[in-house]
Amino acid sequence: MTRDQIRDEVLDILRDIAPDEDLSQLKDDQSFREQLELDSMDFLDIVMELRKRHRIQIPEDDYMNLRSMDSTVAYLEPLMKDIEKV
Repeated sequence: MTRDQIRDEVLDILRDIAPDEDLSQLKDDQSFREQLELDSMDFLDIVMELRKRHRIQIPEDDYMNLRSMDSTVAYLEPLMKDIEKV
């Protein structure tokens, strides 16, 4: 997957988890928690959805790498480079 495809996938997951949030103004360099009303369970849902959709295992110690869209895409890029977007 490309960086843009990974970003789109993360946005799709965020839409599922927080359907009432307006993601059109999401700033890639700002923390998700600063911009969206996500609690710790929502954050775990993101991790679980990545596991379910793409079989990506994210160790708890790496959760801090998923703070913003930029950091999330950068973290996921090497893990998802061989995944084909369907």
